[in-house]
Amino acid sequence: MRRWPRRSPPWTRPRARFVRRMAFMFGTMLLLSVLGASTLISMLFGRYERAGTALPGALIVLLVLFFVGSFAMRRVVTSRLESQDRRRRRLLADIAHELRTPLSVIQGRLEGMIDGVYPLDAAQIGQVLAGTRMLTRLVDDLRTLAQSESGTLTLQKEPTDIAILTQDVIDSLTAQASAQCVTLRFDASHDLPIVSVDPLRVREILVNLIVNALNHTPADGAISIALRMAGDRVVATVADTGTGIAAEDLPRIFDRFYKGPSSKGSGLGLAIARDLVAAHGGEIRAESRPGHGTTMTFSLRTGD
Repeated sequence: MRRWPRRSPPWTRPRARFVRRMAFMFGTMLLLSVLGASTLISMLFGRYERAGTALPGALIVLLVLFFVGSFAMRRVVTSRLESQDRRRRRLLADIAHELRTPLSVIQGRLEGMIDGVYPLDAAQIGQVLAGTRMLTRLVDDLRTLAQSESGTLTLQKEPTDIAILTQDVIDSLTAQASAQCVTLRFDASHDLPIVSVDPLRVREILVNLIVNALNHTPADGAISIALRMAGDRVVATVADTGTGIAAEDLPRIFDRFYKGPSSKGSGLGLAIARDLVAAHGGEIRAESRPGHGTTMTFSLRTGD
């Protein structure tokens, strides 16, 4: 049986050692500063002898405070490192789970065609192609999230007619909506200015929100998309007549890989929408009641 190498305790890892060293240096500098200030004050006011008698006691108190503070800091740092380690493990498990689905589809279809289980025709190759597209989309989503969290996400802003952009997104999703017997409605106020945004990223926000609404709206339902001005911001809403979100789930829907009971996606769409809206200096929120649909609202600044 293979034995995995034991992980070293969190407090022995490089980051924890660095924090301890910084705490020690800070405490030493603080101690020297206090001693120097005490000596200087004593010399200036002619009380050197009395201060000299008090210095050992002050030194003991400072040392006690330093060691107590170091211990408390170590406990806090160890706790944070353990929490980060748990989040990292959970993230890796989620990524592995999401990648497994399209890879299994691709592998299964290819093996079936090789073994003669499936015919080698355009329909089967189309299934493999759909799996590769799903995999590509998932990898792109993961890259966007990684760039956002590392602070390397860049925006290519340009003057954009947000109403035309939104209409293009709706047109691209009309066939999917019709296939699901869901009506898409669009309303834009007439006072919308040209905005400085990254049109590809804003398109991604809208696609994620509308597709998410489609995934939770039953047949004969409707999704209403609206644009309006609120001060110096453009406000967009995507409201559906779907199943709604439970109150206990609502605060978590923008967390990456979070999925509700009826979720059909990867759990990344809303997390990406949140990050892209934030990158534009905007805000996003959700309002919902089970059985009464969900409304997603986000705002974008009209200037740079």
